[in-house]
Amino acid sequence: NQDLTFNKLEQVLIQGMNIEKLNSDILKTLELYSDKTGFNVAAELLADKNSFMGIDVIRFGENIDEIMERKVFEYISILDELEQMLQMFRRYYQYEKIEGTERNVVDKIPEKAFREAIANALVHRMWDVKASIKVSMYSDRIEINSPGGLPEGINEEEYLNGQISILRNTIIGNVFFRLKYIEKFGTGIMRINYAYKDAIEKPKYKVFLNSIQVVLPVFTDMKDLSTEEKMIWKLLREKDEMTRSELAKATGLGKDKTIRVLNGLLDKNVITRRGAGRGVKYRVN
Repeated sequence: NQDLTFNKLEQVLIQGMNIEKLNSDILKTLELYSDKTGFNVAAELLADKNSFMGIDVIRFGENIDEIMERKVFEYISILDELEQMLQMFRRYYQYEKIEGTERNVVDKIPEKAFREAIANALVHRMWDVKASIKVSMYSDRIEINSPGGLPEGINEEEYLNGQISILRNTIIGNVFFRLKYIEKFGTGIMRINYAYKDAIEKPKYKVFLNSIQVVLPVFTDMKDLSTEEKMIWKLLREKDEMTRSELAKATGLGKDKTIRVLNGLLDKNVITRRGAGRGVKYRVN
């Protein structure tokens, strides 16, 4: 498609790179246009309107049968898709906290991690697959599923270590890098993990043959836990799994107190339990 407009791209370039106006020279520098072939696929993805499926986002209630909101961002600039995803994120995963005379914005999930995950999904996904990026918003986490497995030449271990240096969509990656949306190399995993460095529950990554999933949990800081909660959490981290009676014995808290502390940790999504009756075992999430 050669009938393209770039109002959104021009806007973000003016803000992010201090250009006065988007012109053909800049489009050529960004490798979006050449005199021989005209606009390429990367240009179409960044254009105000295009023919590509984008992001399908669902916000769930208490369970997956309860859909609170659904939005589909498609056939528009991927820059618009990123911006609209951030707006939706801020509505549901940020709140204001008044401390003295100051009003501070608090993230339930680190915005830096979410931005990085969405930007990288847009950069690394396979655009020749007729599928949307799926974003599932829950009260305790966000799941991002991106079409396309790992690029050829990269294994799962290298991906999970954040060492990937093969960009599937090089031109898009270069534009996002210039706008400081992503790192030049890597999948953003190191940046995402750094945003969670003080968190109890860390992000999770799953690599499938035809998709990649990133799970961002609600941020729980160690300092949000009571002394007793920290004690039990540390024990579970060391022992992998323990019963309520084993925890009561190890901590000396007693049966009732141990149950209250465990319920508090379950409510904060810091631990999980499996089994039934006396056989229930607890483990770190």
